[in-house]
Amino acid sequence: MSSQVRYLINFEFLGNDFFGSQKQPDKRTVQGEIEKALCTLTKNKINVFFSGRTDAKVSAKCQTAHFDSHKIENPKKFLYSLNCILPHDVKIFELKKTNPTFHAQKSAQYKHYRYTILNDHVASVFSDNYLFYPYVKINVEKVNKALSYLIGHHDFSAFKSISDNPYNDCTIYYAQATRAKKGKHNFILVDIIGNRFLYNMVRTIIGEILYITRNNLEPEIMYKILNSKDRSKAANVVDAKGLCLEYVGYDNVESYIKNQFSKRKVNNENI
Repeated sequence: MSSQVRYLINFEFLGNDFFGSQKQPDKRTVQGEIEKALCTLTKNKINVFFSGRTDAKVSAKCQTAHFDSHKIENPKKFLYSLNCILPHDVKIFELKKTNPTFHAQKSAQYKHYRYTILNDHVASVFSDNYLFYPYVKINVEKVNKALSYLIGHHDFSAFKSISDNPYNDCTIYYAQATRAKKGKHNFILVDIIGNRFLYNMVRTIIGEILYITRNNLEPEIMYKILNSKDRSKAANVVDAKGLCLEYVGYDNVESYIKNQFSKRKVNNENI
């Protein structure tokens, strides 16, 4: 296989019409569409390895993957042709040669997820893109106090749905909620950055935040649930449509957090 070259791709997709990212028999998936497009273009079978899987309806602004292929002589032209073949809801915006030892999943240092909540009095025509939470004044400071208990290395069994993954521990580097306004609409953005995430973990955390808000509970409830390691103690999983993978990092997480959030304003339009 010495003639093979390893390539890194960065891409985005809308999750609405996919049965998740990982290839499944007789199901439309992101991996399936990318591999099919690569096969069409190269006339060879190519396996694509993602940084990690996402569930049905979850979107991504910057997912990463790698694949091995014969040398691509004109990467710019190849990328253009590849995007012409791909469907409208998945597009690759970067393709580059990488180290043969690079692995999209194993080399990743952190992932950044954002959950977007539309927090208005009435639904929007764009509500299908977000979780619509009929207006209840959300105390962001209280929410952030609850999220602060998740920072660090913990066993997140209480926030993990049943899966075949034996790991329950994760390290959360950053977890913050902020208010945002775009046009006439009000949003709550919840950004969580960690070294890895368990099945339905982020969506369960969001469910717990909303449960605490709806029932006017103290933020310390989050701490108690985390330490219980009991999934039955946590809230239900919220809809996947509000969740987006913002970034997969292979560099220093502290630098990324500083660059992304040090200058964030309470009311921003970075949605």
